[in-house]
Amino acid sequence: MSESTAPVDELDDLDIRLEKHRTELTGYCYRMLGSSFEAEDAVQDTMVRAWRSYEKFEGRSSLRSWLYRIATNVCLDMLSAGNRRARPMDLTESTPLAQAALSPRPDSTWLEPMPDARVLPTTGDPAEAAVAKESVRLAFMAALQQLPAKQRAVLILREVLAWRASEVAELLDTSVASVNSALQRARATLAERAGEGADAAVSDPLDAEQQQLLERYVAAFEGYDMAALTALLHEDAVMTMPPFDLWLRGTRDITGFMTTLGSACAGSRLVPVAVNGLPGFAQYKPDPDTGAFTAWAVQVLEISEGRITGFHCFLDTKRWFPLFGLPLQLDGEAGEVE
Repeated sequence: MSESTAPVDELDDLDIRLEKHRTELTGYCYRMLGSSFEAEDAVQDTMVRAWRSYEKFEGRSSLRSWLYRIATNVCLDMLSAGNRRARPMDLTESTPLAQAALSPRPDSTWLEPMPDARVLPTTGDPAEAAVAKESVRLAFMAALQQLPAKQRAVLILREVLAWRASEVAELLDTSVASVNSALQRARATLAERAGEGADAAVSDPLDAEQQQLLERYVAAFEGYDMAALTALLHEDAVMTMPPFDLWLRGTRDITGFMTTLGSACAGSRLVPVAVNGLPGFAQYKPDPDTGAFTAWAVQVLEISEGRITGFHCFLDTKRWFPLFGLPLQLDGEAGEVE
């Protein structure tokens, strides 16, 4: 594909105009692909293609619509291999603590976490912001991955981004009837999965009860107080630890794991992060050799009816902590960021 020959001033202006759409396009590609890094690669590819072919953009649609067309094609190409990202509970049954074993699977298996700031554009509309947050939560993201790629695109464009059926049909070079049919099938698939996994009911911003729950959680986890933690967990709470396919259900197995295989996490420090439209924490584990705290996991919490229903620990710290702009080490006993 040839480079654009548009005037330099026009291309400088184009760069600025393209960048204004980066966050929302990243959110779209993330919902499509289920991967933080693949989403950012897809958006970069989209920007490069748009820059190179800008002379062919005749203005028959808005620049935003044109970028979504390019991004959709990039994502559909990336999804052609058929890989569907998942959570541990989408792949196996829960494991009793007595049989727990940490067996990793390749990175490409897993639905990946994403910082809110990279995928949720600033908006003054509370309802729009709420829909955007709900649509990147782990349970919804996992359900999206079960849809065929074009159904996924239709559902995101229609239900999350509120595009008209005619606009989606134009973007996908298909008919309105085809778009409506794809949306109906996608909705049916999501409805079948509605009862699977934890349903996060988190207000935005957090209400006083939820904020207090998180404060109690931090105190219980940093104090490694299993009795206090048990009081905060729903009796059917789920714990996952990608890249390991092991997952646990219920307070007894979760706290039992934390005091046996996970006992080295005692004395950890937690730093709040905004992740997947949910409360989260960067966990730093104590390093007995240095007295510092070393990056260990990005935790994502699902909350419903005053209890923690999902407790998801993403352990590939060399990938996740830089993505969140976090250091790989905290200094000193107080756990201060270096």
